[in-house]
Amino acid sequence: MGGDVPETWKPGPPNSGVESRRDQGLPARTPCGTFHVCLPGIRPHRTLLTLITLLLAAILAGSLVYCVFVVVASASYLGSGSARHTAVPQQEPVSVLKPLAGAEDNLESNLRTFFEQRHPEFEILFAVREADDPAVAVVERLRAAHPEVRSQLLVTGEPPYPNAKVFSLERMLAKARYDLLVMSDSDICVTPDFLVSVAAEFSDPSIGVATCPYRARSGRSLWSTLEAEGMNTEFLGGVLVAAWIEGVKFAVGPTLAARKSALNAIGGLAALKNYLAEDYQLGHAAAGAGLGVILSRTIVEHHIGSESFRTNALHRLRWTRSTRRSRPAGYAGMIFTNPLPIALALLAADVQWWPALAAALAFRCAAAWATSVWVLNVQPRWLLLPVQDALSFVFWVAGFFGNTIVWRGRRYHLYRDGRLELRA
Repeated sequence: MGGDVPETWKPGPPNSGVESRRDQGLPARTPCGTFHVCLPGIRPHRTLLTLITLLLAAILAGSLVYCVFVVVASASYLGSGSARHTAVPQQEPVSVLKPLAGAEDNLESNLRTFFEQRHPEFEILFAVREADDPAVAVVERLRAAHPEVRSQLLVTGEPPYPNAKVFSLERMLAKARYDLLVMSDSDICVTPDFLVSVAAEFSDPSIGVATCPYRARSGRSLWSTLEAEGMNTEFLGGVLVAAWIEGVKFAVGPTLAARKSALNAIGGLAALKNYLAEDYQLGHAAAGAGLGVILSRTIVEHHIGSESFRTNALHRLRWTRSTRRSRPAGYAGMIFTNPLPIALALLAADVQWWPALAAALAFRCAAAWATSVWVLNVQPRWLLLPVQDALSFVFWVAGFFGNTIVWRGRRYHLYRDGRLELRA
């Protein structure tokens, strides 16, 4: 021993300590005395990039599987209708409830389709908040043109709770003559056989609520066109997949039908008064009460106004923030519904994954064709599909942040359980 220094301990040239530690399989010592672990032949930043690439590849694989699910769910939906419509059409009388606010695009033509129904016995109830609402003149013209249709216009006044639509529905419900109700927004257009078809589905006594899928028709603006593409090729796919996998435990709001007994079973419309997504809550509560909830085979048309970017963005944010609170797990899972942005991110991480982008495009087009062409009978605007998917992805991410929404010019605070509170 006697002061001899072992060979491996003798001073060497600069960096020899680092090299000798690597030779011995030990962590390298950095100049500041700390350590980091290096995988053989891979730098730390390359390791992180590899992990990100693998994560994106896994998400993309899930997205492609989801696209297959959309095609299968679309076929399941179309197949279920043939069995449901074997019964003789039911001519049960129907009360139609139409909450209104303002004279929006196509209001008169939309409302006229409800006056022109072939059902032998129905009534239409309208509700506005104020007597000077521009929608009043439109309704009165239609009532005068169709005296054969029983109709009534109610002025509700200011709602005493946050959801003004629920308040209007509750006021109309109190006046409705019939047990079977159809609750429909002002921007909905229907065929003359709409009420006959809906009533036929309620010939099954186990059905308490039916929610109608809708075909989106865009206005003149680019933003409404993009939103319509999203509704027809993306949103409906999620609805169909959810119904196929777990059954219908929800409702979508533009048009739904329900029996008064079903509403009574969930505590009445008043039980929905503090929620933004009252449609989802109605269907969810009805399913929880053991009532039959179905996705109707009767498809309606939803006319989107010619919105500016700001109006459209506020609408999209309201929807994403509401959905995140109504179905938190389902909202997180929506990352799989947009394969194109994921494929582009994967390509940016590693250009060798370019075949994945081609696969994502093919699968996405197949899913879009299934919902838009097969189910809704609408040709997609294929060139706008990537643009809409990118925009949808951006708003999906934005939906994770913020707890306020703007609804008909008023600002509301959204709570974690989906309840809302008027702030201004």
